[in-house]
Amino acid sequence: MDFATSADPAVQRQLDRLAALSVPQGRLGLGTIRALLERLGNPHLRLPPVFHVAGTNGKGSTCAFLRATLEADGKRVHATTSPHLVRYNERIRVAGRLIEDARLAELLAEVLDAGEELAPSFFEVTIAAAFVEFAGVPADACVIEVGLGGRFDATNVIEDPAICGIAALGIDHERFLLAPEEGVPSEPLARIAFEKAGIVKPGRPVVALSYPEGAFLEVERAAMAAGAPLAVKGRDWDGSAELAGLHYRDRHGELALPAPTLPGPHQIENAALAIAMLRHQDVVSVSREAMAEASGTDLAGFEAQLASTEMFVDPAEAVAFAADPALAETMTGVAKFLFDKGILGTGAPSADFVGIAYPGGAVTGDEANVKLRFDTEYMQMAADGAL
Repeated sequence: MDFATSADPAVQRQLDRLAALSVPQGRLGLGTIRALLERLGNPHLRLPPVFHVAGTNGKGSTCAFLRATLEADGKRVHATTSPHLVRYNERIRVAGRLIEDARLAELLAEVLDAGEELAPSFFEVTIAAAFVEFAGVPADACVIEVGLGGRFDATNVIEDPAICGIAALGIDHERFLLAPEEGVPSEPLARIAFEKAGIVKPGRPVVALSYPEGAFLEVERAAMAAGAPLAVKGRDWDGSAELAGLHYRDRHGELALPAPTLPGPHQIENAALAIAMLRHQDVVSVSREAMAEASGTDLAGFEAQLASTEMFVDPAEAVAFAADPALAETMTGVAKFLFDKGILGTGAPSADFVGIAYPGGAVTGDEANVKLRFDTEYMQMAADGAL
């Protein structure tokens, strides 16, 4: 299923080439993305200060809070997030604006031509394209969302981030992140933490949430091995919901901020993680006023409300999702993504019930259209059983 489409013929020609790329089967490592970036002049070594975010749930929301806060402070911000909801252009935001079609067509052609015999993946091409553009356009900061895992994610070529952040952890992408390997943790959540903590870089600060003991130890080990200062929620900083909004504290003091507008109590934690990342690095200065402004900014929808999305599954198909375990599992992966991005209103998705709450109201398979938007890469991973 291919959802990477464009009304611009020049962009569509390159998206068709992207769609022909397969999800790597069994190929792990950063060799291909490094080789591709070298052919493109190593743009990842010339990026503005990077805020690098990994995690199972919440990393997309955390990136949105980071970008909103930096921009509220008057900063020019590049950002790359995935997957896209409506247009591929959403993956590459240049100095606060989605990349224009004309430039996107040129950029994708350049990267695809450079990597033709390297057999890069959809995501590797996308990240290489983003880095080429980010290195060539002046900005004050980059917000980079990890695609899958961390240790072997294409974004992990970043060598000297301003700071790294690790959002909430859970069991995800088992086929890739829990693949048998010597010398890695055997307990599933600890292994996930090990993979996510792979983004930690020597001497660069890292901010994390509070995790179960086994998972926390993996994050702590990664930080200690890299000599990276580690700030952990509940120990070094904290954030909680109060009647007046979000209360945040750390060694620098306390902040009373408006409650996040994104739906769900988990967004308090995501917003607090973004604030902690900003306050535990010293490369890009951000004012308290900007943090307060961004916390109350309407971020819902991430460029497109679910209710206005072009693609949808009709009620009959939704009922089929609920009746077929394999389809229900895929639907759960889709719902999980939308929940993480703050588009689902309340409640975590489950494989045996296709009931989704989104800003327009409750949606169930036998009551209304279940609207969704997803891209080739993620749906292919679903089909491969990687969700």
